[in-house]
Amino acid sequence: MNYKFISLLCLVFLVRFNSIAQETNLSVMSWNIRLDTPADSADRWDLRKAGVVQVMKEYHPTFIGVQEALPQQMAYLVDNLTGYQFIGIGREAGGMGEYSAIFYDTTRFLVLTSSTFWLSPTPNQVSTGWDAALPRICTYGEFLSNTDHSVLWVFNTHFDHIGKVARMESARLIMDSIKQISTKEPTSHVILMGDFNSGPDSEPIEYISKQFGKQGTSIRKTSGPNGTFNAFKMDEPIEKCIDYIFVQNLRVSETIHIDKRLQNNHFPSDHLPVWSKIIK
Repeated sequence: MNYKFISLLCLVFLVRFNSIAQETNLSVMSWNIRLDTPADSADRWDLRKAGVVQVMKEYHPTFIGVQEALPQQMAYLVDNLTGYQFIGIGREAGGMGEYSAIFYDTTRFLVLTSSTFWLSPTPNQVSTGWDAALPRICTYGEFLSNTDHSVLWVFNTHFDHIGKVARMESARLIMDSIKQISTKEPTSHVILMGDFNSGPDSEPIEYISKQFGKQGTSIRKTSGPNGTFNAFKMDEPIEKCIDYIFVQNLRVSETIHIDKRLQNNHFPSDHLPVWSKIIK
């Protein structure tokens, strides 16, 4: 028996197996980067933007969902995130205003289709829904893996901060959209992320969590502070959790609420980024 040949064959198989395993692992980051406003003074965008990009580069997610990104902030991210492209438009007329954009690693995925709908009874037009204070949107895309040619649907959203009815109806609207996909493709892989402006025990989050199951949510975070909203308060505990990642026909294996500071100990945003490792 040629033991050298068998050993070599086993080594090749092991390397190939590890390669496939790595290819089926994804990482996702959801981050409300806080809009660019001079009212933030010492926490304004120009002082934070390099730190935001630094965290994104350090964790290098396969997908990044950003919320509150204005056109000038989107332009900065595009210029500084090498190897990424994005889908999405602003929530105001003409595609202006805040984005809930999705950046994706172009070495791993190709976008097939993409769209944005408004969280309102008239989702196909610029609109403000129910008791919401502002127009809110959900951007989504259908992505094709460059490695195993599987299809993945990714949704990114930002719920209203005032309207309680709007938050619940927004959850129903997005889940209905996902269900339409699932009806056509029962084993479809889906990722939903965003700033939901809702606590873990709130009706909208309980509704969404029930649809995705215990293995499909970032609520069971692995490390980092309990909360995600820091309000730029450097010396207070971060307890308010309103940002999440959910998955369907996938599994969240690890989640970090990333508490990275700038050199002056300020936060890069008034929200912590949520990073999850996803396994197919």
